[in-house]
Amino acid sequence: MSTPREPLLSRPFLVAFAAHFLHAISYNLFLHLPGWLGRLGADEARIGIVMGVAGATALVARPALGRAIDDRGRRPVAIAGGLLGFASCASYLLLDRIGPGLYAVRLAHGLSEAMLFASLFALVADIVPASRRIEGLGLFGVSGLLPIALGGLIGDAVIAGASFDALFAVAAACSFLGMVLSLALPETRAASAEPTRGILGALLQRNLMPLWVAGLCLAMALAAPFTFLKTLVLERPGLGQVGPFFGAYTAGAVVVRVLGGRIPERVGPERAFIPAVALMSVGFILLALTHSSRLMLVSGVLLGAGHGFAFPILTGLVVARAPVRDRGAALSVYTGLFDAGLLLGAPLCGAIARGAGHGAMFATMMLVTVVAAGTFLLWDRRVSARAEDGSFP
Repeated sequence: MSTPREPLLSRPFLVAFAAHFLHAISYNLFLHLPGWLGRLGADEARIGIVMGVAGATALVARPALGRAIDDRGRRPVAIAGGLLGFASCASYLLLDRIGPGLYAVRLAHGLSEAMLFASLFALVADIVPASRRIEGLGLFGVSGLLPIALGGLIGDAVIAGASFDALFAVAAACSFLGMVLSLALPETRAASAEPTRGILGALLQRNLMPLWVAGLCLAMALAAPFTFLKTLVLERPGLGQVGPFFGAYTAGAVVVRVLGGRIPERVGPERAFIPAVALMSVGFILLALTHSSRLMLVSGVLLGAGHGFAFPILTGLVVARAPVRDRGAALSVYTGLFDAGLLLGAPLCGAIARGAGHGAMFATMMLVTVVAAGTFLLWDRRVSARAEDGSFP
């Protein structure tokens, strides 16, 4: 007789899902920020710098943030991040040029994003059953994927019907509502007699290091469509708007998580990772070549499907390999990969796009995904085998 599966959809899970959904809506409305920056006179290189600078403060703050999540708790960091996100979104309404004020707001915005996503993922990692960890984390990630499509579509509608100021106001309202929901979250941090190792300990844990490199490569690659799809569409008029692409991207990611969420735990996360990255690689090739709106939608589906499998696999492996007392620090590093990917990837992509065109930029990011797959095939398998043999703790 089969053992009944442990439930995923607890009340704290659903509250965290809703809070994360609202914060992600707010964050993804800024997919349209390059259009606003272009109106202010920024070229692709400057847009890449402005978009990438949001990750700078988040990266600098990671050591203190990871320790705060482990020592102080998930809930207070999530609430504080929501308040800072609301203030950051509202502050865009006061800006009318590219200058120190804009960079300060981008830094605060990046810090709020780091606080929110690291704390909420740590809280959910505490809640979901270990036997369904990848499935549960993947399902929770849907709360961040749906807003990718909605951010593009809502942004298109708000900008067309009103203005960028209205877009910033909607983003601020979503941040505020997400913060209010966070007040209902429980504290899930487990007390430990052992001191936490912090960010440095997580960074240097040998069986986590290949996951950091693979995740960083994928995050850098995704900086290309998330930062420069708008300028690609402006360069190639036959592609239409950005909203349908992100709708296709989200559909691909959500479908594989909802219908195939159990696959990585059935076949093994390591075996499922390479096909997921292969889907992303093909998506980048199509995006580099396309002058057709239909082909752009196909590339969105492939990129989304690859994302939908690859990142929950990495998240589940991080949670499984990190000591419980250091879970917040490990997830701070992991979510920080997205900030580092934007910080490194956006300026690099901007420079390539300006010098060689958007096609060359997306082709280069395809090669970066190949590096991620190679890291997993070679380095991760080697360190995992050593860990099983007891070669290192």
